[in-house]
Amino acid sequence: MADPRAQLIATACALQPAGLNRGTAGNVSVRHGDDFYITPTGMSYAALVAEDIPLMALDGSHTGRRKPSSEWRFHSDLYAARPEVGAVLHAHSPFAVSLACLRRDIPPFHYMIARFGGDTIRCADYAIFGSAELSAAALAAMAGRQGCLLANHGLLVAGRDLDEALALAIELEELCEQYWRACQLGQPVLLSSAEMAAVLEKFASYGQQ
Repeated sequence: MADPRAQLIATACALQPAGLNRGTAGNVSVRHGDDFYITPTGMSYAALVAEDIPLMALDGSHTGRRKPSSEWRFHSDLYAARPEVGAVLHAHSPFAVSLACLRRDIPPFHYMIARFGGDTIRCADYAIFGSAELSAAALAAMAGRQGCLLANHGLLVAGRDLDEALALAIELEELCEQYWRACQLGQPVLLSSAEMAAVLEKFASYGQQ
């Protein structure tokens, strides 16, 4: 069986080429049985080896030679609250950060908003990074959703596995950019509740074989 730490490192290394991150900002985790692996704090992703990846329990304890990301709490709480989640990704991508600093939800300006489970992408209330308050705000914004913005901070997505989490993060940053650009020209025309409900119905089987 492949070592999940190898794919975790590969996913973390993909953030910068995908335009999602620079330096050591952001973090990625993957569920492993009752626990989860998470990127360590303050280390260059390109320098990571498997032994650098801490294994965390849902109670916040960890094993390994490195300290886990300071943002471990919302990863842990998402895994505890949502058994369908297999991977969590947080990034400081430029367009998501821009909108998060305005503390605004992303409305249904494009039907692909439904990819995240609803007719908006919510912006979670602000709380300092790494805190229980931020985790609670993030979980509230993620209710029924696979992605949200974190006020004055960045984006957060939850997928069934690392591949989906990375794809969701790329999609969310793209939607943030599209919304940001559309707002430069005026007020985007929004899809109606009925139109979004029809999209959500079609998306119930989206991406399934």
